[in-house]
Amino acid sequence: MVVSLRRDLLLAARRRSEVLTALFFFVVVVSLFPLGIGPETALLRRIGPGVLWVAALLATLLGLPRLFAADHADGTLEQMALSSQSFALQMAGKVAAHWLLCGLPLVLLAPLLGLQFGLDADALGVLMLSLLIGTPLLSLIGAIGAALTLGVRGGGVLLSLLVLPLFIPALVFGAGSVEAQTAGLSVRGHLSVLGAMLALAAFFAPWATTAALRIAME
Repeated sequence: MVVSLRRDLLLAARRRSEVLTALFFFVVVVSLFPLGIGPETALLRRIGPGVLWVAALLATLLGLPRLFAADHADGTLEQMALSSQSFALQMAGKVAAHWLLCGLPLVLLAPLLGLQFGLDADALGVLMLSLLIGTPLLSLIGAIGAALTLGVRGGGVLLSLLVLPLFIPALVFGAGSVEAQTAGLSVRGHLSVLGAMLALAAFFAPWATTAALRIAME
């Protein structure tokens, strides 16, 4: 897992434009809403959590079609599958690298962008925490979709159709936790559900991903 993680991070360092594209997309999409809606503080504060979460979801989705494509094209995936190391752990390393490159920067940027919507410090803290739990979940679910559509013509569109419905629970509870904080309600329920989904995905997603990849490589 560590070797796979380190390898993907080194490869990404040579292709920084792909990482920066997702971050730029996230910043632009979030910033367009205050410009389009206007300076109505109450409305911006109400839609802010949903806008930030939807933008993070779409930015994560941008990098998913390339998650396995390059390794599949040059035969690296076949070598990983035939190696003595666990294929599932190697794929878990690739998913971890995807999150570090695409998910973690979104978590760090979100509080700064949340200031555009008039969110207070407590709401920004909950937003950051919900994204910290939710973005790994998006990467894990997205990896399954990327494996299922690997090598399929028009796979990017099919990948979106597959994973976007599965992203909805994370979106609902992630944005809902910030809205609950803004309304003065407890956020523990929302964050607990997010954490439970992340735990289940962390256990099952690598195995489901490897099974889908073995089918794609046959």
